[in-house]
Amino acid sequence: MKKRTLGTSQVQITPILMGTWQAGKRMWVGIEDADSIKTIRAAFEAGITTIDTAEVYGEGHSERIVAEALSDVRPQVEYATKVFANHLKYDQVIEACDRSLKNLKTDYIDLYQIHWPSGAFNSEIVPIEETMSALNLLKEQGKIRAIGVSNFSRAQLAEAAIYGRIDSLQPPYSLFWRQVEKDIVPYCIENNISILAYSSLAQGLLTGKFALGHKFDPTDNRAKNKLFQGENFENAHQALEKLRPIALTHNCSLAQLALAWLIAQPQANAIVGARYPEQAKDNALAAEVKLSAAELAEIDAIGRIVTDHLDDSSVMWNW
Repeated sequence: MKKRTLGTSQVQITPILMGTWQAGKRMWVGIEDADSIKTIRAAFEAGITTIDTAEVYGEGHSERIVAEALSDVRPQVEYATKVFANHLKYDQVIEACDRSLKNLKTDYIDLYQIHWPSGAFNSEIVPIEETMSALNLLKEQGKIRAIGVSNFSRAQLAEAAIYGRIDSLQPPYSLFWRQVEKDIVPYCIENNISILAYSSLAQGLLTGKFALGHKFDPTDNRAKNKLFQGENFENAHQALEKLRPIALTHNCSLAQLALAWLIAQPQANAIVGARYPEQAKDNALAAEVKLSAAELAEIDAIGRIVTDHLDDSSVMWNW
């Protein structure tokens, strides 16, 4: 898989990234460590070398699973992890990074990201200057190679950039969830900031495997995902039916088509999770699907069957 440069950094990433929220187990149902390890390894062997995790995914469990899967090939992979909103004071950032380094069994992190802005989830408000100061120190020390942010608005991203180089933004972004295009994408293009899209398959909705009326276990985070509810869910099914013939033309799945569309967008790369090895292999194949300008425009229009009816909230869940 041909790699891309992360922002203006020296880090090279794959356009499809392996997401490992589910490997942390918390807020997911039926996840087994052995499956997670095999799946992460399968992603690597299929060409996905960039792995995204976070300290909050199972309180470090996801990071430890990533290490178990890939420690022997560490020089060939790129680790992206995140510090949570409750650890954004100067000393807390340093400590959180050291914990993540230990969990990941490595002496450097390729991309270290602020997971949510200060104040999110009732966390203490910490000036971004203080947080960035700690991140800049970690970068100078070689503990991290690049700095990124996740779930930031344009204004928050611009403020963070005053205090240091931001090389990536991680927002929710998919064919069915496109608020980021309204104001942040132009900023990222202008400032050469890579977009690492999470929930790039709209938490599995774009796979087409969830029938109308599907009910998730109440402890599954998708039970509160707005896209799986009411009219949004019905609109999604209408759009999926229109996408099927295009996928058929390319002899690919709906998921591969959606990922191919996403990584063809300006600055965009796709983080995608998987429970089982076959899913990881299938995700990697999306990088081989080449769409024409006419097809990209047609897919864009089909996606709007869903997105034109959504409000402007940037959060995908009714939490």
